[in-house]
Amino acid sequence: MTAERALRVSQSIKKELAEMIQRDLRDERLTGLISITEVECTSDLRSTKVHISVFAPAKSEAVPAGKAEDQAEQKPQISAAAAADLAAEKVVECLNEQSGFIRGEICRRLGLRFAPEMIFKLDTSLERGSKVTDLLGKISRGEV
Repeated sequence: MTAERALRVSQSIKKELAEMIQRDLRDERLTGLISITEVECTSDLRSTKVHISVFAPAKSEAVPAGKAEDQAEQKPQISAAAAADLAAEKVVECLNEQSGFIRGEICRRLGLRFAPEMIFKLDTSLERGSKVTDLLGKISRGEV
């Protein structure tokens, strides 16, 4: 098969997956803003890697005034970044668990002969790019 066909199918899979995640998949682990950043198909269309990024908003839990000391002893506090990473990992785990259903739906919607095997991976390139931009800003201001 040609590379152009694999590229067209990758773009179609990306579009259909975005719609499926938004409308069809119902799971409590699918929280936050889930973006599909890239879909890589092999030339024979048998396997795909789906890179996703997840923006999970920080959850603020109100603690009653008298209960703050009790909860501090019971639950270890985690940072917002760690909570966001945990939520992103849960999203990836959920999508990998539901990959059988997703494969079948993609095959039906796109009219493919074979349902490609899908592997969902967390894309951290946006976070790395943000860190590099912050470092370049600090260098230009003379902070580093």
